[in-house]
Amino acid sequence: MPTGARIPRSINELGSYLISTSSYLSAPSPVTGGPAFGTNGERLGLLPAEITQWKAFEDEWSPLYLMYKDIMNSRTRAIRNNLLLIIDKVVAYDQTNHILDRIAASPNATLYDLGIFNINGGVLPKATRTVPTTAIREPVSVTFQVLGGAIIAIKCYSSTSARASIFAEADSIQCLYQTGTPPASVNDETLRSGLSTKATFNLALNPDSKGKYLYIYFRWYNTRHPELSGPWSELQAAMIV
Repeated sequence: MPTGARIPRSINELGSYLISTSSYLSAPSPVTGGPAFGTNGERLGLLPAEITQWKAFEDEWSPLYLMYKDIMNSRTRAIRNNLLLIIDKVVAYDQTNHILDRIAASPNATLYDLGIFNINGGVLPKATRTVPTTAIREPVSVTFQVLGGAIIAIKCYSSTSARASIFAEADSIQCLYQTGTPPASVNDETLRSGLSTKATFNLALNPDSKGKYLYIYFRWYNTRHPELSGPWSELQAAMIV
């Protein structure tokens, strides 16, 4: 990113920034002895519409980035250009509404807040962050819905929620998959990799795969600490139509 830029300008960096900041704005604000606030965004002086719009940027970004990462099947120039357009929109929205400037000037802002939003380079709060040290043990449970057109809808669950949702200690779901013949193991070099920041997502496959089976593994993934990601699931299979 440009020197001193708070918002990343690269495709591979902005997604993580949007995920962490939008979830942080909507998270309940801790009670520290001062005034009570509902969410971190409210505590930092942002309006509900601004918090909603920031989350909308993430929602717009995530499915496009999933396609962008699938170089073999779905990455196109149009996908890349749309992601770059979202980067421009996020930067312009911040410049128009002074989102990060207002957070930096908030009397309720902490060093940790500044680190989350990459304000002042995020240098000071890094020393105060709690770095996880324990690997995720939670397995991923999955349901499939075959939509046709070589598209399969996937929902991922943990034992902590009856609804499809990302496990608390993860920030995404990683999958390894191939079509046609089952892989020998999760270490098979022919497997393709995918990543979703949503527990509910669609996997778009090559239309030539119709009539074959999809073979796929899942695990809870931590993009900041991949070494702590969860165990791979048993091999799952679904017919492609």
